[in-house]
Amino acid sequence: DAVLDHRRLERCAGENRLADDAMLPPGNVAGAVEPRAQRIAAFDWAQLEDAVSNCTSCKLCERRTNTVFGVGDRQAEWMLIGEAPGENEDKQGEPFVGQAGKLLASMLRAVGLSREKGVFIANVLKCRPPGNRNPQPDEVARCEPYLRRQVALLRPRIIVAMGRFAVPSLLREHVPDIESQPLGRLRGEIYAYEGVPVVVTYHPAYLLRTPTDKAKAWADLCLAQSLTTGA
Repeated sequence: DAVLDHRRLERCAGENRLADDAMLPPGNVAGAVEPRAQRIAAFDWAQLEDAVSNCTSCKLCERRTNTVFGVGDRQAEWMLIGEAPGENEDKQGEPFVGQAGKLLASMLRAVGLSREKGVFIANVLKCRPPGNRNPQPDEVARCEPYLRRQVALLRPRIIVAMGRFAVPSLLREHVPDIESQPLGRLRGEIYAYEGVPVVVTYHPAYLLRTPTDKAKAWADLCLAQSLTTGA
């Protein structure tokens, strides 16, 4: 209602202790993020989840229903990373739900994993962009410290980057002109993020629209599996 909306907007004005830099112009994002990133880098799982839940570091907090921290096994060898929550994820507070989530569950079962065991699933952004628009660079910059800390706490053996916006967010520092390269061209190679091997594949939502590429996604998962088993 109107009262709740007003309170949410007040909270998003900067009451979170991590959001001192929340409303700086885009050109100042890098400098503002650094001290905050250092604080986040010291969090344990409980502190990190609490920080994400209460985050007001960008304007995405104004319209979210829930933050989407991530789900799964916090001792997992696999980590799956998508781009941002959609409408259903925003409502439920979990990544990869709906039909895309069902497809992902089937893909995981095929390699002996599940949402509850053997894999941790997260997104680059923890809040839904309005209308499911593409993530903006400043939003990615403010959310990345959370993702880096998740990777550091989890210490996975493999990261699977899913979708054409998650991939550049993870690999921008290592792959020149990555934004201009089609995802299909990036497949089949092994990259790295925070020292962890990264395999690139299609987002389940894309596979629902383009089922002919499911075989390619299966090949990507087999490549990832080979890195965890030494096969």
